[in-house]
Amino acid sequence: MTKFSLSIILMCYLLVSIKSYAQKNYLNYHSKVIECEQLIVEGKYTSATNMFDSLFKEFDFLFLRDIKIATELSIFQKDYKSALKFIKLGFKYGWTIESINKNDRLQFLKEQQEWPQIIAAYDSIHKIYSSRLNLQLKEQVYEMFKKDQKKALGAFLRIGQKSKRKYSENKFAPHSERQMEKLEAILNEYGYPGERLIGNNVWCSVILSHHNSISVSYNSKDTIYTQLKPKLLNALKKGEISPYEFAQIEDWQIAALNDHKLTSYGFLGTIPDDIILETINKNRANIGLRSIELRNNLIDVENKIGINLYLPKGWQNGKIIIKEK
Repeated sequence: MTKFSLSIILMCYLLVSIKSYAQKNYLNYHSKVIECEQLIVEGKYTSATNMFDSLFKEFDFLFLRDIKIATELSIFQKDYKSALKFIKLGFKYGWTIESINKNDRLQFLKEQQEWPQIIAAYDSIHKIYSSRLNLQLKEQVYEMFKKDQKKALGAFLRIGQKSKRKYSENKFAPHSERQMEKLEAILNEYGYPGERLIGNNVWCSVILSHHNSISVSYNSKDTIYTQLKPKLLNALKKGEISPYEFAQIEDWQIAALNDHKLTSYGFLGTIPDDIILETINKNRANIGLRSIELRNNLIDVENKIGINLYLPKGWQNGKIIIKEK
């Protein structure tokens, strides 16, 4: 083989590697999802579904919520063939038969001729999903979550803010520091233990949120989370943590430090005016999260056509309101 031929091969390999890396930047993934959501708001449901379909072919890991949205859009348009295709794809990312059976909007699919074939394929596809997860790590993080919940309950049971703060700083903080040490080791060895690695997007974010809301005195001096934050941002680019989880973790810190009067991403705290809103929307864009206006418009769509667009609920029920309006 000539040196020239070898150089060409190496150059091609480098280009393929660069392309592969670019595809795995999940800020691009979430940016595409936002484009899909904008199409939904504009009533261009077929275009949104087609864009989701193209997106799903680009990345080696998909967030299940996006597959669910594509499925609901397909059903709304009576495109049952596409809906069944998306459900089958969802099996690969953890969508269970039990969950589907609980969703009234999906029941009509059971009348489709292909439904028995979809069900027959479930076990084999679900095995692909399970084999992708680090089940040992999942058990470890679940145990950490249970310990965290038990310890946090101690603060809840205390009467009075002074008693709660004393417990949080003297009892919960040392526990949380040990949790953070374990979490940092996990991040260094495996990455962020979220939906991609362990099939759960709650446990770890709750542990981190608890740490970020111990007390004003503790968190104003805390350097542990500051050390972990770059690793979380790296995990965001790799698709290991979603923008929703990251925003919630961050907002717990700023809300806890400011009596819930400030917010970075609009998950917790209040948005006093349009000037702060502009900053929040910039923050959201930087992590691949839709603007406040787009979220509110998507809620209008949900109410109008009766589908679930799987927007974060719980801390954000309904629209996010700008205080001055």
